[in-house]
Amino acid sequence: MTLVGLAARNVLRNKFRAVLTIVGVAVSILTFMLLRTVVYAWTAGAEWAAKDRVVTRHKVTFVMTLPKRYIDDVRTKVPGVKVATFANWFGGKDPKHDKEFFGALAVDPATHFTVYDDMSVTPDVLEKWKADPQGAIVGDVLAKKMGWTVGSKITLVSGIYPKQGDWEFHVVGTYDAKSKSVDRSTFIFRWDYLNDSLPEARKDQIGWIVARVTDPSRAAATGVEIDKMFDEKEIQTLSQDERAFNASFLASFSAVLTAIDLISIVILVIMGLVLGNTIAMGVRERTNEYGVLKALGFSNAHIIWFVMGEALVIGGAGGALGLLISYPFIEKGLGRFLEENMGAMFPYFRINPATTALAIALAFGLAIVASVIPALQAGRLKTVDALKRLA
Repeated sequence: MTLVGLAARNVLRNKFRAVLTIVGVAVSILTFMLLRTVVYAWTAGAEWAAKDRVVTRHKVTFVMTLPKRYIDDVRTKVPGVKVATFANWFGGKDPKHDKEFFGALAVDPATHFTVYDDMSVTPDVLEKWKADPQGAIVGDVLAKKMGWTVGSKITLVSGIYPKQGDWEFHVVGTYDAKSKSVDRSTFIFRWDYLNDSLPEARKDQIGWIVARVTDPSRAAATGVEIDKMFDEKEIQTLSQDERAFNASFLASFSAVLTAIDLISIVILVIMGLVLGNTIAMGVRERTNEYGVLKALGFSNAHIIWFVMGEALVIGGAGGALGLLISYPFIEKGLGRFLEENMGAMFPYFRINPATTALAIALAFGLAIVASVIPALQAGRLKTVDALKRLA
């Protein structure tokens, strides 16, 4: 029997306290992994952004539009741009599912899926879409959630683009993702259908431009050239590579992300305190036993490792239970819900392997840290003082 093996058996001497402590560690690990996964998924769009895409928007704010003629200038007058597309945020909602939120975009059918080649669409679906002015391609996750199939007739309403009558569409197919940053819950339809239905004053306006460049290392420089070209126009632009563009959205949530980081640290501190308290109580209860062990020839180091072994068993058991709960809860439960309902912010909500490794290391590491003081106290006990507890 090794010291760690003996410590493992000793953990169950007070089963109720051991179980509560292990559950406490498991809940802490689950909470830590959930918070870290939120941060990881939230920043994934910036981390996995394409290096060769440049986004151009109105200089003042993203919600203001640009003249459609700007896309022609980007395509023909900016060196290094190999293809460019444009889109408008439609803000549509299905009256039959009025509580369900999803992104709806009016896009250029000729170039959208060329620029966004990480959205996978079969050639036959693409041809049907280009031939149907009211055709729509939807994300596979969105289609499954809403119960839409190929041929479904969809009616949307839009607060941004109100219309006499409803906006009617036909689902011609779905797309899936080749990249973790792609939102699979977007409704995509043809921009010309939107533009032809608008009053004259609102025609020929686009929300933003996205260009693919030949040299990814010059993406930022290409953005500067685009903005320079429009400096003397009536509307100025702001261009950023896709990673910087996505990061600019995250900047508005920086306080939230910082708060999540702080909370995850607090959770770890609480876990350490729970472990430390359990180990300290066990040491006090078994002081006389440590005296007997010393009288039998066990050294101070043996006693210290005995106490630390007990902490490692509790920490490891709690960590394992936490991981066992985390994967189905985060990936199959909460993750699926967020991907279906908040795909724009959480397109890929999965546990990062690095988070799992960190959680395991922390479970054992904090167990050792929490047991240091009780272990040293037990190791420094004098045999005579410890044996007095037998009287």
